[in-house]
Formats: sequence, C-alpha cells, structure tokens
Amino acid sequence: MSVGQSASASAPAGTGGGIEERLEAHRAELTGYCYRMLGSAFEAEDAVQETMVRAWRGAGGFEGRASLRSWLYRIATNVCLDSLRAGRRRARPMDLSPASRADAVLPDRTPAADWVEPVPDVRALPSSGDPADVVVSRESIRLAFVAALQHLPPRQRAVLILREVLAWKASETAELLGTTVASVNSALQRARATLAGSGVSAGHGDGPEASAGRSGGPSGVPAAMDEEHRLLLERYVDAFERYDLDALTRLLHEDATLSMPPYPMWLRGHEQIRAWLTGPGRACEGSRLLPVAASGAPGFGQYRRDPSGRGHRAWALQVLDVSAGQVTGLHAFLDTERLFPLFGLPLELPGEPGAFEQAT
Repeated sequence: MSVGQSASASAPAGTGGGIEERLEAHRAELTGYCYRMLGSAFEAEDAVQETMVRAWRGAGGFEGRASLRSWLYRIATNVCLDSLRAGRRRARPMDLSPASRADAVLPDRTPAADWVEPVPDVRALPSSGDPADVVVSRESIRLAFVAALQHLPPRQRAVLILREVLAWKASETAELLGTTVASVNSALQRARATLAGSGVSAGHGDGPEASAGRSGGPSGVPAAMDEEHRLLLERYVDAFERYDLDALTRLLHEDATLSMPPYPMWLRGHEQIRAWLTGPGRACEGSRLLPVAASGAPGFGQYRRDPSGRGHRAWALQVLDVSAGQVTGLHAFLDTERLFPLFGLPLELPGEPGAFEQAT
C-alpha cells in the first residue's frame, strides 16, 4: 500500500512534488527496522504505513531540519514504542519451554501475537547498497536474532538496532530518542548484557550468540546462495518430497530443532524429528515445496496432499536454519491463511513434484 492510498487526496501545504516517491524509497529499510522492533511482519507493515502517513501529513513543516531518513526513523521509532507499551513479548517456542518428545500430546494452539513471525526478505531488505551492509541487514532479521531482541525493553531494543545493526553514531541515536549520548551508551551496554545472559542463540551449531554488531553480529546465513548451500537445499527438497526420512535425517544436525507455531512445543534432535515425521506428522508424506526467502534464511511453502486427491493445499511456511552444510533448525509456521499471501504463495498447488527446480 502506498502513502497516497492511506492519506487524503490533496498534498500537505508546502510539500514539493514527488514527496510520496521520496517516502516510498525508504519503505523496505523501515519495514526491516520495525520488524526487528516488533517481531511481526504484519505489525511492521502497519507501523511503516502509519509512519508514512504521519510523515506525509507533516512534510509541510519538516523544512529539512534533519535528513529525511533520520526524520522517518524518528517517526517509526515512536510508532513502535507506542505499539510496545502493552508490554507483550513475542518469542519462539524454544525460548519459552524445554523441548518436548515426539510422542507428547499436542498442546492447544496459542494466539498468533505470541510468536515471532517470519518476514519476506523482499519487503524488509534493501535491494542495493554496500554488500557488507546487505549481509548485516539479512542476518539481523533472522528469527533467532529477532527473538533475542524481544528480551530487551523497547528503548534498549531501539538503541541496539540503531547503533549496532544500522551503525548510527551515539550522537545520532541520542538525537533521535531525545536523550543524551551517555544515556545511549548506558542503554547499549545494558542491552548487550541482557542478550549475553538470555541464552538465546543466533543459530544452533554455528557458535555465535544472538548479539548484534557489524564485527560480531548474528551469523550463520551465507551472504549468497553458493553451490554447496544450493545443493543442500536441493537435497532437502528431494528428500522431503519423496519422504525419504533416511536421506532427510542425514541432512539434519544431530541437535537440530523443529518448532511449529502456533503450537507451544518444539523438538530437539534428528531422532525426535524423525519420530514426529513417522508419527503425528505422517500426513506430510507426499508434500510439495516451493522456495521463498524468509527472515534472511531459506524457506519453503509446504503443501500437503489434499485428502480429496485434488492437488495440494497450503500446510506450513518452513524457515530453515542452515550451518556448516547441515539443517540446524526447521521452523514450520502453520498460519498459512495469513502467511502464504504475504509471501506471494497460492493456497492451493496443482501439478507434480519438482517445484524447486522449476521455481529456481
């Protein structure tokens, strides 16, 4: 949705031509920022739209006292802080409880607002820029890192993102938040300490914790899909679609995790994951997968066979954690009615397997 679709037909007094285009040029980076703050692609897009409308309405009085980008980030930060005043924290299942067993009784679903949700890369990442900045942007929208950010009070969260993900100076961050450089530095130190003590990892098996930073930030996702990474994903799709659990298990790290929001349970270890796929998850046999780029990581739209025999229906949006040539985490988001349209995926899929090769 563009700015003009939410604002009145006449432009604010004193604005020059092209204000909507200038605002829209910042939409993706603002969406990434709000996603890190809020943990939800849907809430992030709502926050950015509110930011754009406020900026559009106030553009006549802006007068260039700061850069347009800084001004937009100030508005977006205020919108996010207002949204976070309720105090509810999104999380991943593994952040809230010990691992379950594959034979455990499946608990009731919980509200979507409880969970960190994936975001399409195309909506939250810059399409161009310094390759190092693009890598940092991609890694800092990973599910584990965004979940770790939710442990921070909102203003500390904003400070850490602005300082260590977006590389703002302390003075710039202080001006945006209406505080002092000393307060910003203190908030950053407390934020780092909270993340270090949270026990939330940026990705199992890759070593680094979920701490931000351009030199020591979240890691484990390749900057681009190299040949080894591509072959791993092809083998994953082939094994999953054929439901060859021997081949699939060989691709999983021995301590790989499986979560299925909105169910508040998760499994650890390829033996437990295999037991789930041969037991409660047996209906996944015959699934088809379509690739997506989700939260800085490889993902797939999973379609189960329609019981009527008429093609396949949306079942889960899978987001994979990959490290050192193995799948270390599989997040299966089951809210397909909301997520598949967000990722441009149909809810029904006719045709034969082999979608990965066709789509890439």
